[in-house]
Amino acid sequence: MEQIWFYSIASVLLVSIVSLIGILTLSLKTKIVRTILIYLISFSAGTLLGDAFIHLLPETVENHGLTLSISLYILTGIVIFFILEKFIRWQHCHGAITEKDHIHPFAYINLVGDALHNFLDGIIIAISYMISMPVGIATTLAVLFHEIPQEIGDFGVLLHGGFSRGKALALNFLSALAAVLGAILTLLMGNLIQNLEVFLVPIAIGGFIYIASSDLIPQLHKHSDKISKSLLQLLAFIIGIVVMAALLFLG
Repeated sequence: MEQIWFYSIASVLLVSIVSLIGILTLSLKTKIVRTILIYLISFSAGTLLGDAFIHLLPETVENHGLTLSISLYILTGIVIFFILEKFIRWQHCHGAITEKDHIHPFAYINLVGDALHNFLDGIIIAISYMISMPVGIATTLAVLFHEIPQEIGDFGVLLHGGFSRGKALALNFLSALAAVLGAILTLLMGNLIQNLEVFLVPIAIGGFIYIASSDLIPQLHKHSDKISKSLLQLLAFIIGIVVMAALLFLG
């Protein structure tokens, strides 16, 4: 159990540190950042789906079978992330019209939504390590690769919302630390509630499927004006899946 605690906390701290990556984009031209981001998003979509279908789902089916309850928990995960994204998008739309010399309300809402998202990431990572070490590592990498483009975007949102660079970076990192809280609570509950992973893992699967198919992949279709770009996106997507498959050999 001590090993699970160590790897879980270390993993969520690593994921939290990724929130500082936004500062690196300030020295790059916007066009270059957008070009890099689209391939990171492609790779991220592949890792999320790869982790869901290559690691999390097979482990769940092997341990608990493919029951109606498992299917409903997966759908619950999709619904949870649908509601979360709707909440964030709705607040972005309704909070954008403000005075330029004030912090825009949508920037604060983005922090709250991002903190909740990171909290869920912490839960997913901790519960994955409770299943097995290889599954935990695979899930950590999937979350990590997803966080890179997301945190760059969140940093941009905070700057657009009126925060200074320093404050935007600090608040984004503070929001990212919610993952640590999610992991700690999950590990504590794991000692009190048996078979916690029976419903949390399928919910994580649903979340990963939703993020990849409803959030990331549609972004790729918006940047498919050239065949060469589409092929590179497909290549990055497949590489993401292959990376998740290669992690099977950790076991």
